[in-house]
Amino acid sequence: MANLRRKINSADDLQSVVRTMKALAASSVGQYEQSVRALNDYYRTVELGLNVCLRANGLGNLKWGSDGHKAFDVAGAVVFGSDQGLVGQFNEVVAGYALETLAKLPGKPHIWAVGERVHAHLADAGFPVIGLFAVPNSVKAIAPLVGRILVESETRHDPSATFGAGQGEATGLYLFYNRPTAEAAYAPSCHRLLPLDENWRRKLYQLPWPTKNLPEVMGSDIATLRGLIREYLFVSLFRACAESLASENASRLAAMERADNNIDELLENFHSAFHQLRQSGIDEELFDVVSGFEALSNIKR
Repeated sequence: MANLRRKINSADDLQSVVRTMKALAASSVGQYEQSVRALNDYYRTVELGLNVCLRANGLGNLKWGSDGHKAFDVAGAVVFGSDQGLVGQFNEVVAGYALETLAKLPGKPHIWAVGERVHAHLADAGFPVIGLFAVPNSVKAIAPLVGRILVESETRHDPSATFGAGQGEATGLYLFYNRPTAEAAYAPSCHRLLPLDENWRRKLYQLPWPTKNLPEVMGSDIATLRGLIREYLFVSLFRACAESLASENASRLAAMERADNNIDELLENFHSAFHQLRQSGIDEELFDVVSGFEALSNIKR
C-alpha cells in the first residue's frame, strides 16, 4: 500500500506538469496562428507593390529563371524543426520530407536547420548542415531569426543573382516546415522561395488592382523592386516559421492530451489496485476478529 501511495503521488505530480504544458501549448498555438493571420494583409500589400513594379517601364528586360529545378546552380534549404521534445514525430516528419525532396536535386544542397532536434536528424542522414539556428520562443523573436537567415543566405550566395538581375550563380532556396491542417495537427510542406522565376512574375503581374486609381513608382524602379523582393522574402520566411511554431505547439498539445489520458488510466488502475488491497486488508482484519471471537466463545463454552 505504501508503494502504491508513492506511485499515485508521482502520477498526480506528473499530471500537473502535463496539464500545465497543455495550457502553455494551447496559448502558444493561438498567438502563432494569430500572427499568421495578421501577416496575410502585409503579404498582400507587398504583392501589390511588386505588381506595380513589374508593370512599370523597363522591367521586362530583367533575367528570370526558368520553371524547372535546373534554373539554379546552388540549392539551399531551411528546415524548421524544434529544440524541445514532447512533440511526437514532428521533427522526423519534416526532416524525412526535406531529405526526400532534396535527394532529387543535383549536387549537395546547403542546409540551415532551425532547431537542435531536426539538426540531429539531418546530420544522421549524412546531409551537410552548414548552419544551426535556435527556435524562437515567442512571436517577437521570429523577426531577428528571419534576419539572420537572410544575412547568412546572402553571405554565401550572390544576392543580385538571387533577385534575378545578377551575373553570378543562380541560387535556389527551399523552405521545409510543418504547417497546421484541418485534418490533422500538421502536415509537411515545401515552398520554393528562390529563384523568382517566370511563373512567379506572371502570377504577380496578373493580380488585379483593388481600386480604379492606378499607382506609380516613385524613384528608381529597380531599387523599389529590390526592396519589395526583400520584403517578400522576409514575409515568406516569417510566415513559414510562424506556421512551424504553431504546428509544433499543436503537436505538443496533442501529445500532452494523450499523456493526460494515459495518466488518467494509470491513476484509475492504481486507485483500483489500492482500494482492492485496502479492502483485502480490511477483510483479513475482520476475519481475524471473527475468528478470535469464535475461539473465545468456544473456550467459554
